Amino acid sequence: MSQASDIKDDRRYTKDHEWAQESGGSIVVGITAFAVDQLGDVTLINWDVTPGDRVDHGQVFGTIESVKTLSDLFAPLAGTVEAVNAQLESAPESVNEDCWGKGWMIRIKPDDPKALAALMDAKSYGEHIASLDH
Repeated sequence: MSQASDIKDDRRYTKDHEWAQESGGSIVVGITAFAVDQLGDVTLINWDVTPGDRVDHGQVFGTIESVKTLSDLFAPLAGTVEAVNAQLESAPESVNEDCWGKGWMIRIKPDDPKALAALMDAKSYGEHIASLDH
């Protein structure tokens, strides 16, 4: 269902379908359109972290629940949580409506700013998704 055009060139990706984008020295994290397609209608988001907490690469920072499933959310890199998108607690449907913008999840101050470059680029992520369809 997801097309390569549903992948933004201005961010990096994980195999777990999170996106990460640099913004003013911080990394904003969300889930991709492919993940949203797989989840269906998002009904609940829970945070396992609060601003000031440390996260390690691959650590679960919360869960996202939909009509189909409950999934963990993973930190794409290590750092300090600067913010969680508290609006999603009362409006989880924002993830379905705009996963690339107002549906962002958390903002992390990375331990290593170069860690972002280690994530998949849009082309690699597109290839990863294509490999899942077969």
